[in-house]
Amino acid sequence: MLRILGKASSINVRKVLWTCAALELPFEREDWGAGFQSTQTPSFLALNPNAMVPVIVDGDLVLWESNTICRYLAARHDAAHALLPAEPAARARVEQWMDWQATELNNAWRYAFMALVRGSSAHTDPAQVERSRVEWNRHMGILERQLDKTAAYAAGQAFTLADVVLGLSLNRWLMTPIERPDLPALRAYAERLRQRPGCAAFCMNGTP
Repeated sequence: MLRILGKASSINVRKVLWTCAALELPFEREDWGAGFQSTQTPSFLALNPNAMVPVIVDGDLVLWESNTICRYLAARHDAAHALLPAEPAARARVEQWMDWQATELNNAWRYAFMALVRGSSAHTDPAQVERSRVEWNRHMGILERQLDKTAAYAAGQAFTLADVVLGLSLNRWLMTPIERPDLPALRAYAERLRQRPGCAAFCMNGTP
């Protein structure tokens, strides 16, 4: 059976858990990370030299990087190619938004989130918190405009892996105590996502 290594509160682990729920894929999850088994142990580092979660073990295959894991699971277990299209252009549109989430969007929210939610002693500069908040809201405005175009999901009319990763980012934005603009397309998007299998348990579950 598929093994998922990582604590259930991790946003990146939750990407994988929600993907499994969407695929109706059974798995066993093991607690690794802060407060649980240490990712600095030799046994874990042999699986992921970055000492980060999630990691999956699927038979002889070991994979890390959450978006890569989600792509692998969809490619292997989604015969209908619903979550990750087989046609190159359609697949590229999904992966474009996944990569944007992992790079542009994540970099925008990091300082504000670490300061306001995690209470990090390394993120206490009010000016940088404010810059991060402004950039975070600007990036969410980019997603707002995309959803205005599709009136459905990030990459088009169908729910895909792009919505798994962006849905978790949306939940983080909504749960972090910052001033936010009213973005109606994002509000409607959140409601659509709440109807999806696995969303309540792994995305909009109160954990930012």
